[in-house]
Amino acid sequence: MFNSITGIITGKFPKQIFLDNNGIEWDICVPDSNLDKLPSVGSEAKVYTWLQHTDMAMCLYGFSSFEERALFLDLLKVDGVGPKGAVKIMSSASSSELMNILENGDVGLLEKIPGVGKKTAGKMMLALKGKLTLSQERETIRIPKASIFADVIASLVSMGYDRKTVEQKIAELSVQMEAQLNNKSQKEKEDMLFRKAIVELA
Repeated sequence: MFNSITGIITGKFPKQIFLDNNGIEWDICVPDSNLDKLPSVGSEAKVYTWLQHTDMAMCLYGFSSFEERALFLDLLKVDGVGPKGAVKIMSSASSSELMNILENGDVGLLEKIPGVGKKTAGKMMLALKGKLTLSQERETIRIPKASIFADVIASLVSMGYDRKTVEQKIAELSVQMEAQLNNKSQKEKEDMLFRKAIVELA
């Protein structure tokens, strides 16, 4: 499972970027709302990813932050919204706009977003109102032990685990394993927590 890819942006196009990582150029589908949040062509960027693997093809989706990717994954929970549909929705409205529309229950405004429509708007309200991951980021900030392991949390969420459950588990483990984590590098701490969390969340 890819969590992120860091490399040089070699091309930016509508809903697409090319990213060179050690001689491998990745073709990544990116919502238009995220393009401006990524550096310009020729600059280094860290792109958070999600891989779709089907019998017919593989497609790599990329996002400017793990919060943006979390919103994408939330949209996939809506019946009838696939990866391409989620990208289209995110390309037509920013994350904050989507969050505000859903939290305010503005179905009429939601229906006007390209790729949504009346039926999908109703399903989105039912599935996401009051449950958006972005609206829960404030809770993460109040858990300092978990917030310093944001990449570990993002990796586990991308595997399908519930964000709030993951945040709580990482917060608990970081306290329980404090002695083991002392004097370890950040990467070593993240690896140890990730392996322990996988076992306990399974």
